[in-house]
Amino acid sequence: MPSKVALVIYEKCRPELCPGGVCQAALVCKRRILTQEKPGEVPVPSPSVCASCSDCVRACPQKAIRIVVV
Repeated sequence: MPSKVALVIYEKCRPELCPGGVCQAALVCKRRILTQEKPGEVPVPSPSVCASCSDCVRACPQKAIRIVVV
């Protein structure tokens, strides 16, 4: 059965434009699937725990996150 996961579009992701370099999408994720090593770095998703709620998609100011079927 296909599942949905969050996908970061690295060409669009500009965390340095987020307040303090902290990914806004990562802040709203209830399951904490998006993680940053440090502010200003592109977040890395952990798709195994994604609930595909789309909160991260709505929160990303650069529209750099999509929910995709895998």
